[in-house]
Amino acid sequence: MSVELYAHADDAVAGIEDGSTVLIGGFGMAGMPVELIDALIRQGATDLTVVSNNAGNGDTGLAALLAKGRVRRIVCSFPRQSDSWVFDRLYREGRIELEVVPQGTLAERLRAAGAGIGAFYSPTGVGTPLAEGKETREIAGRTYLLEYPIKGDVALIGAHQADQMGNLVYRKTARNFGPVMATAATTVVAQVREIVEVGAIDPEAVVTPSIYVDRIVRTGVPAA
Repeated sequence: MSVELYAHADDAVAGIEDGSTVLIGGFGMAGMPVELIDALIRQGATDLTVVSNNAGNGDTGLAALLAKGRVRRIVCSFPRQSDSWVFDRLYREGRIELEVVPQGTLAERLRAAGAGIGAFYSPTGVGTPLAEGKETREIAGRTYLLEYPIKGDVALIGAHQADQMGNLVYRKTARNFGPVMATAATTVVAQVREIVEVGAIDPEAVVTPSIYVDRIVRTGVPAA
């Protein structure tokens, strides 16, 4: 299936349904696909489960989506930092559910979804509240937790450049969760700064191959 190229972010997020699990790339604001998130706000989908590294920063991007009351549940590694006041308020008011996942485990759960791995054992979180309710197993004298993949209905990611086939490259730290999320979702939507001709990107520089990408929109705004 060939990638679909869009001129407007609103068209790129069309069809995202209420109740969807949405993977949103970014490490803080680095790599966050703000234009796609703004388009999702305008699109109106609600009752969402969002998977992201953070729970929003300031009042823009993911924080703006939270503020609109569109997110029922968030799965993340860092729900609280100095500028996460939107999430903090919603959580204290009981208006949003939270699942905290250690950062490495979050990345591996996403990778497992993309690789078709049914589950895996990790030592991270053993002996903490994060272990409650999870199956444990002792391997070579060490205790591990059974972790399951995280699969998204949609992934919204930000990349630096795409070619017209949908191959993606990222800019520095904006790479973060984008590549692994692109493997873990049914529909992958990428905002990019520019779209180039096929062959203009060195194949050795491609991070996310086009086989994982469904929709691309050129925003002209770097996701960094």
